[in-house]
Amino acid sequence: MKALLAAFLCVLAVPALAADTIKLALTGPYSGGSAPMGTSTRDGSKLAIAEINAAGGIDVGGKKMKIEIVERDDEAKNERGALIAQELASMSDLSGVIGSVNTGVVMAGDKYLQEKGIGKIICPAAGSASMTQWANKAGPPPVEGPKTLSIFRFAAHDGIQGAMVVEEAIRLGLKKVAIFFDSTNYGVSGRDDLQNQIKLQGNKLEVVALEKWNIGDKDMTAQLLKAKAAGAQAILIWGIGPELAAIANGKAKVGYNVPLIGGWTLSMSNYIDNAGANGNGALMPQTFIEEKGISPKIDKFISDYHAAYKVERIPSPVSAAQGYDAVLIFAEAVKQAKSTDPKAITAALEDLKTPVKGIIATWNKPYTKWDPSNFETHEAFRRAQVVMGKVQDGRVVFANPADRDRLKAQAAK
Repeated sequence: MKALLAAFLCVLAVPALAADTIKLALTGPYSGGSAPMGTSTRDGSKLAIAEINAAGGIDVGGKKMKIEIVERDDEAKNERGALIAQELASMSDLSGVIGSVNTGVVMAGDKYLQEKGIGKIICPAAGSASMTQWANKAGPPPVEGPKTLSIFRFAAHDGIQGAMVVEEAIRLGLKKVAIFFDSTNYGVSGRDDLQNQIKLQGNKLEVVALEKWNIGDKDMTAQLLKAKAAGAQAILIWGIGPELAAIANGKAKVGYNVPLIGGWTLSMSNYIDNAGANGNGALMPQTFIEEKGISPKIDKFISDYHAAYKVERIPSPVSAAQGYDAVLIFAEAVKQAKSTDPKAITAALEDLKTPVKGIIATWNKPYTKWDPSNFETHEAFRRAQVVMGKVQDGRVVFANPADRDRLKAQAAK
């Protein structure tokens, strides 16, 4: 533990010479309503970087090279995200980028990285449109997606999450639901994914209310009363932590005791803390749950995070774990490429030869060669890596204990 902390402090305090390092940018919202996601991703990434550097770095064609961090706060603002992407794209010695949370930020900035062929692993979030924007588009005439793509994603895409949310509502025996969503690209994309999944799953749910809110809204009484009057038995919801908490508190205020089932952001600390007891029972897909006893590797990650950042609970465990594993995958690609050139690293990411043992899963060829007719070629996560979580007394726990047992059995192999 002491060795890791010492290495971690070195990552923060001692910049290495650029010529001898692999320059990796970490970007995301480190302030504002999305900060629990952004900071947790960054800090999980830094833990992995500290471990890699403490072990001497990455073997790049026979030379050990350490990772040098370039850190940028996009503040969840689209225009700032675009400026940061332009700055990073202008760096001749940048090897890659890990980060971004907000769909609008990704949509505004990733085109600059794509133009220069700089590989980016979107982590931990961004809605479906962050990848489908590069895919073939139907319509007269069809619009062809790019033949090569340097943008990857390391998150459970909203198609997976939307399917799980709808399945959970059906499993609970619900018939009528309301869909609540924020007015951002993320919220609108999530709304569309939910509606599409309801259709794909046989229209077993009737959407009796579609309600929208804006970032910063604190009173959702009007939307809640409409859903209640329409007879909605649950709220399927897509948005960011603070407003999600306002809805949970508003439900209690108007006496509307129905489940909240939504995207993974219901696990954020600013939902759990701001909603308090009113947040209990919320259900959401999760790629990582902060619970010890599943594997020694997970136990160590949780302990190291708590010690390094002096917390008793990770603000966004999903984000931290994905940031950690994304760095391991990037490092393996650099090693395989035997180069710090971003285009060579992108090619390696599309055909990783060696499985990467992370804390979420062992990643065996997480990506394949880009196919604009199938955006999942640059998506790492599949349904098998995602479970349902539930808010319970200030933490997220497994909604289904069988998932915990399954993950524990997998880790023991």
